[in-house]
Amino acid sequence: MILRDCRLVYVAPRSGVGGVGDYADDFADAVRPHFGEVIEYRHEGPGSHSVRDILRHRRAIQELVDADPGRVIVHCELSGGSVMPFWATAGLTGDPVVTATVHDPPGLVWWPARTKFLAGKKVLNHSLHYPLRSGWRALERRVAGSRTFFALTRSGADSLAREYPRATAKASALFVPARPDIAPAEERPLAVGLFGLVYRGKGFDQIQQLRHSLPRDIAIRIAGRGTELLDPVDGVEILGEVNGPDEDAFFASIRALVLPYGKRSVYGDAFPASSVVTRAIAYQTPVACLKVGALAESDSGALVVDGDVEELAEATADLITDPIALGKLRREVEALRISHTAELVVDDFVSVWAAR
Repeated sequence: MILRDCRLVYVAPRSGVGGVGDYADDFADAVRPHFGEVIEYRHEGPGSHSVRDILRHRRAIQELVDADPGRVIVHCELSGGSVMPFWATAGLTGDPVVTATVHDPPGLVWWPARTKFLAGKKVLNHSLHYPLRSGWRALERRVAGSRTFFALTRSGADSLAREYPRATAKASALFVPARPDIAPAEERPLAVGLFGLVYRGKGFDQIQQLRHSLPRDIAIRIAGRGTELLDPVDGVEILGEVNGPDEDAFFASIRALVLPYGKRSVYGDAFPASSVVTRAIAYQTPVACLKVGALAESDSGALVVDGDVEELAEATADLITDPIALGKLRREVEALRISHTAELVVDDFVSVWAAR
């Protein structure tokens, strides 16, 4: 298939709707030069769509396919709760190529019935999905059919291959956004940081334990959406959401980013890529993390600790007070920064589409 003769209908959350929306901005920009035309079909995030909304979006996407049948690729972003793209791209007529990036494998959406009505009723939503999770996964398999799915980690692709045997699972990577150069990690203040959107499993509930386990001369700085709502902790600086120069300054003030992530869901293991890790790479900042999910496959630029938060704190303290070890990890991060630009990573997708 000659992509320059094709139209890509790109179904993704609008800009600013979580990490997937931000990812979609960069993905669309990177893939656009490869196609004759890219139509961005952007939508609200998980929990925003009624059944009527889903049907309306499905009709609109079908019309985009019908406008040039036979030369259309439909690609969508699927994450936990993203029922609209899941259902609206299922069974499209006209035989378009339909692919998707799965952000929270092995589940495509995890809760296929979580419409706007259920999104506001947490107990009811889980009561409907959790006891019947094997049945819902079977439904996901049926909708998936023989599509091609991309995961942004190797372990994520492996999990998709196990759960959806008729589908094709491809491993790619989360690309690293462009950010300015800052001072080498070993020349920055003696501090570590936690960064990102606050929600279950991201490790923000471990701040007290981390502060207790780290030497007092090592500062802890925390930044990200929702961090301003965290309870104050003595010896921890909480900055809230940071953007632009404030984000630059945050990473310039830490030697390593700590990820004390834990199990995120009672539904089972998930293997999402970490946008927090790619942000650290963008700022040439080594990462120290627990051996959880896809983080366990980090083989460059990261200190992976198979233990608990206390052991993570001890290993992190040793790292950031050893200029030689920290410098080695920082150089690995800089190599990842060069090899994981959007323009290079998007070739994983382009090569698959071109082969259809």
